[in-house]
Amino acid sequence: MFSTLKNPAHLRQDLLASLVVFLVALPLCVGVAVASGVPAELGLVTGIVGGLVVGCLPGSSLQVSGPAAGLTVLVFEAVQEFGLGALGVVVLLSGLAQLAMGVLRFGRFFRAITVAVVQGMLAGIGLVLIFGQLYTMAGVEQPRSGLGKIAGIPGLAAEITSSGAVRTSFAVGAATIAVLVLWRRLPSKVQAVPAPLAAVALATAVTAAAGWSVPRVDVQGLLAAIQPPGLSDFASLGSLAAVGTIIAFALIASAESLFSAAAVDRMHDGPRTDFDKELMAQGAGNAICGLLGALPLTAVIVRSAANVQAGAQTKLSRVLHGLWLVLFAALLPAAIGVIPLAALAGVLVHAGCKLIPVKDLLPLWRSHRGEALVLAATAIAIIVTNMFEGVLFGIALAVAKSAWETSHVRLDVHETTGGRFLVTLSGSATFLRLPRMLETLEALPPGHPVELDLSGLRHVDHACRTTLEGWAQQRGVTVEVPARPERPSGPSGRTAAVP
Repeated sequence: MFSTLKNPAHLRQDLLASLVVFLVALPLCVGVAVASGVPAELGLVTGIVGGLVVGCLPGSSLQVSGPAAGLTVLVFEAVQEFGLGALGVVVLLSGLAQLAMGVLRFGRFFRAITVAVVQGMLAGIGLVLIFGQLYTMAGVEQPRSGLGKIAGIPGLAAEITSSGAVRTSFAVGAATIAVLVLWRRLPSKVQAVPAPLAAVALATAVTAAAGWSVPRVDVQGLLAAIQPPGLSDFASLGSLAAVGTIIAFALIASAESLFSAAAVDRMHDGPRTDFDKELMAQGAGNAICGLLGALPLTAVIVRSAANVQAGAQTKLSRVLHGLWLVLFAALLPAAIGVIPLAALAGVLVHAGCKLIPVKDLLPLWRSHRGEALVLAATAIAIIVTNMFEGVLFGIALAVAKSAWETSHVRLDVHETTGGRFLVTLSGSATFLRLPRMLETLEALPPGHPVELDLSGLRHVDHACRTTLEGWAQQRGVTVEVPARPERPSGPSGRTAAVP
């Protein structure tokens, strides 16, 4: 990083990239904090730690860390259940867990998580985020559960129709979304200003000029918002639910960061990410955020992509973006208090839509329907239950699907001359396929000679071995199999003739 200071060209690129990332991160840090049910300044604290601390540590060179929309739902649930004071403890312990996983070199294991579960997790988060922020756009308190948010939409629509104040607030949020969607169609010179910053700035200026009375961000001041956890906060997290929340924070934050690192690596030609070092960097950042009572951080693909696309060369750009956040929070804290909540909610609704892999759904359904079902089931489970249980359900479903596909066995029945039947088994014979195997074998007409060819089996478990031996005994024959060591599969790894 410091070598960049000796290279004026790289220094200029990193400086410009840091300003772009700062402008993208500013509204997202505040918006994620508000949506999580914590003071807006805590989002800036997490962004600052992500820049100044994680930005200096080894791992990925160009990805940027900060508060993520993907953890908003989980943070909101934790604050509602355990309180704001306990949030710091949860984040601290999650960070320590990430550090331990990095030291034990668990980073590579996150590559084993099926993409369908990750996409389903993001889709479920996105849907809960969208439906929840629709209420914030209208200035109405949102229900706590995912199903409650969806079920309350008709009532929300009725309030928007009947109340002028609610309608005005919702219009500000809708206009913010419209700016975000249309911004990419404007000339490239205009797009030099990041879309989230432009949308929030326009919404703030219009509401101020029109004199509209809409809910705005509550500002306490950066130092006042920082509340390190106390001993009582540690004592309040002795339940199984708290342990599950800590595990969920650690696993989801780690998975999101490492998947983001893999995506960022594909965007540039620089050094590849060391996953274990990146995991430790994220853990160190979360441990510090926990000590400050702030939001958890992850690597965020939106800010990381902006950093790469802005021409960043080294990690100096992400460190500088944290410095700009410090200066903004110190010099212009009152600027946060004039932002309409509806505008930030609109930014998060737009971010939630991006979490749903709409373009991938149809191709995935056509090529891998099982994966598409895992994705949909994970998303629905998150909406119906919560983040942690939904992800566990998705992983369990993916494992069950993999086990079912791995245990695939093929049975071919051919009738040869003289009334003899040839039954050929190939693949992997496990207890999951026993019903089909038994149906085929028991359907063979009695009194006819049968030849059972098991040489194509790669694996046979104990249940299938016992079943095949029992079937042979029921037919009143003795199975005699000659030695064939080169293909040690099947019950005895060879062909059995059953007259």
